[in-house]
Amino acid sequence: MSNSINTNLSAMVALGSLRTAGSMLATASKQVQTGYRVADAMDDSSTFTVAQGIRGNLQAFQAVQASITNGTGLGAVTDAALTNISNLVGNLQAKITQLADGSISNSQRTIYAADFGAMTNQISTFIRQANYNGVNLLSNNSAAKTFLADVNATTITMSSRSTVHTAFTTFAASSVSSVTSATAALTSLSTFGNAVSAALGGAAADSRTLRLQSDLLNSVIDATTTGMGAMVDADIGKASASTQSLQVRQQLAVQSLSIANQQPQLILGAVR
Repeated sequence: MSNSINTNLSAMVALGSLRTAGSMLATASKQVQTGYRVADAMDDSSTFTVAQGIRGNLQAFQAVQASITNGTGLGAVTDAALTNISNLVGNLQAKITQLADGSISNSQRTIYAADFGAMTNQISTFIRQANYNGVNLLSNNSAAKTFLADVNATTITMSSRSTVHTAFTTFAASSVSSVTSATAALTSLSTFGNAVSAALGGAAADSRTLRLQSDLLNSVIDATTTGMGAMVDADIGKASASTQSLQVRQQLAVQSLSIANQQPQLILGAVR
C-alpha cells in the first residue's frame, strides 16, 4: 500500500481497525457489566421497547400475586380455625351426652359442666382469633372478601362464614344443668356442627381455588420471565471471552497504528 505525507493509508486502516475493536469491546464489556444483551434503547430500540412492555406485565402479575397471597393467608387462618372448632364439636357432643345421663352425681355434673364451659369458651376464642390482616370471615355480620385473579381485574371471592358465629351464639346460650337441658343442648350442638361443617367445606373450596390460581400465575410469571430473558439477557460466558479477545485485538490495532505512523518518517529519511 502506497503512502504519502498528506495521506497515510496504513494509519487510516489501523485507526479504523482500532475504532472497530474499541466499539466491539465497549459492547461486550457492557454486556458483562449489566448482564443484558439489550440493556437500553441504544442497544436495540425495538427489542428494548417490547421488553419494557413485558416488564410492565410482570409488575402487574406481581400485584395480582400479592393479592392472591393475601387471600391464601386468610383462607389458611379460616380453615385452621374451623378445623379446630370442628374437632371441639365432637368433644362437646361426648361431654353433653355425659351431662344428659341422669345417673351421674351432682359432683360429676359439676365437673362435666365446667369442662363444657371451657370448651365453649375455647370455640369463642377460635372464632375471635380467625383474623388475618384485619379480616375475620367467621365474625358476626362479616362480608365476603374479593381478591385479584389476573391482570384483567377478574376476582376470586372468599365468602363470609358468619353463620358459624350465629349458630354458636345460639348454642353457647344452652344450659346443661339438668338432663332435659343437656338433651336440648345436643340438638343445638347438632345445628352448630352442621353450620361448622358447611363453612369448613366452603372455606376449603375457596382456599383451593386461590391456591390453584396462584400456581397458574406462578407458571405464567416464570414463562414470561424466561421469554423476556431470551430476548434481552446476554450470554455472559461468550461476552467475557469476547472481551478478552477484543482487548488483544485492540492492543494489536494500537501497535499497527504506531507502526503506520512511523512510515512518513521513512519517506522523509529517503528524501534526505
